[in-house]
Amino acid sequence: KDLKMNILIIAPHPDDEILGCGGTIAKHIANGNDVFVAIVTKGCKPLFSDDSVEQVREECREADAYLGVRKTIFMDFPASMLEEVSRYKLNEAFIKLIQDIKPEMVYLPHRGDMQLDHKMTVDAAMVALRPKYKHTVKKIYAYETLSETGWDVPNVENEFIPTSYNDIYGFLDKKIEAMKIFKSQIAEYPNPRSVESIKALAIYRGTTVGVKAAEAFVVLREIRGIGIS
Repeated sequence: KDLKMNILIIAPHPDDEILGCGGTIAKHIANGNDVFVAIVTKGCKPLFSDDSVEQVREECREADAYLGVRKTIFMDFPASMLEEVSRYKLNEAFIKLIQDIKPEMVYLPHRGDMQLDHKMTVDAAMVALRPKYKHTVKKIYAYETLSETGWDVPNVENEFIPTSYNDIYGFLDKKIEAMKIFKSQIAEYPNPRSVESIKALAIYRGTTVGVKAAEAFVVLREIRGIGIS
């Protein structure tokens, strides 16, 4: 088991945290860690109705609670309109979030994702994760999100190239059950947000490293000290 840590999952939208690292969340919690989820955006009119917004937020609370997340934080920046927020406001919100929670590990979306909210989330979070503040995060990883990762213009910068894998075979069913709580988001195969797609990706990522199911990540930063693995 890990030494007890605070883990922060930063998700641009509700369900990204489950799609990207639901199995890893469950595994961290089983190892006695405290996991916090920060949902960066909130749908607003005219793009989203009040009812649809409240439904997905309630699904998010329920799915995170099912996994055992200690706290789900809603940052409430405008979904699909993140570029209208002043950069300094976004940066300051992430600095406050990280300094309040003081996580040892942070998981971010992949910067090459199609959704601009994902790219902007990564950029603001990385400003807040500069190793110059009172609390320095030792490990930062990028996760892949079915329906976002791999759909942007194909080029080297956008490609998701995993460098770290987490064996989630014992937690895959829990990840899928958590995703099923998102009735507004889960869809029928071959939609990427389907049970079959989630299983297929986990199995594929697992077989590339010799385990039955895995979640894959890109290591953005790892700081190791003397005597610390």
